Amino acid sequence: MRADHDRAGVLVTGGAGFIGSHLAEALMERGSNVVVLDDLSTGRYRNVRHLLDDPHFKLVEGSVLDLDLVRELVAGVDEVYHLAAAVGVRLIVDRPLQSLITNIKGTENVLDAAHLHRKKILITSSSEVYGKSRNGPFKEDDDRILGSTRKLRWSYSTSKAVDEILAFTYYKELGLPTVITRLFNTVGPRQSGQYGMVLPRFIGQALRGDAITIYGDGTQSRVFTYVGDVVEALIRLMNTPEAEGEVFNVAGDQEITIADLARLVVAKVGSSSTLRYLPFEEVYGDGFEDTPRRTADTHKLEQVIGYRCKTSLEETVELLIKHARETR
Repeated sequence: MRADHDRAGVLVTGGAGFIGSHLAEALMERGSNVVVLDDLSTGRYRNVRHLLDDPHFKLVEGSVLDLDLVRELVAGVDEVYHLAAAVGVRLIVDRPLQSLITNIKGTENVLDAAHLHRKKILITSSSEVYGKSRNGPFKEDDDRILGSTRKLRWSYSTSKAVDEILAFTYYKELGLPTVITRLFNTVGPRQSGQYGMVLPRFIGQALRGDAITIYGDGTQSRVFTYVGDVVEALIRLMNTPEAEGEVFNVAGDQEITIADLARLVVAKVGSSSTLRYLPFEEVYGDGFEDTPRRTADTHKLEQVIGYRCKTSLEETVELLIKHARETR
């Protein structure tokens, strides 16, 4: 542990959210002073409540859309992790304008402040940038395939791509040290199913004995990544000079269909829940498009930082079930 006068100052935007709160904890355990900026729209006070009595932690309730506030906070730290964003398919479909503004303008503000004060920044992007390609596992330089601009499903993908382009531009034209990460279905304790997050929703339904509702035919496949592994990767990337100006997939390596995920949850819970299939149109409206496959090539991550996301899917599901039972 560092002496107080040697502790690094770190700003985590969106730090009261699911991933951000785990990141804040890990940074403090490593000896940092952590400032969290969160408007608590999707983040939760209870995610960081246990940290509030620590003198090395500060929660600032505010928005990344407030440029003056962002500049003030960035001035007082050594590095910035930018996680604040509108997330979840449900939220994007229901509030597309708010989502676009938050993701694009918010990221622009954080980059502006980091450039103004010359602070290194890590941007969290999303596997959504790859769009609806059936290829995979995806490499960082693969082409993107998106649907019509009239389909709001792709607004999030577009906004995160703009975030990445902004970060690359700040790095190349202005020399700002930036790192970009693409996260693939991060899961873990504190994640809510409220905005379409599939695993906590499945677990909640299984614990109640309700039917597990699967959107579409369940053949779409994903990889799920334990939040502890994601946090470790983010911190290592921030502290690796060779990662600057680069983008990295951060993902687990166990591909599974959504139907098989539902069956795994039912088995691990020991539930009597049955599976119920709902057409996407019933959930998200007409014209919704889903991605058939979303898997990652993580060789670049392993090569640059010598780390891979290693927590198995079964272990991850068991950890989430345990957490859900303890917090019911």
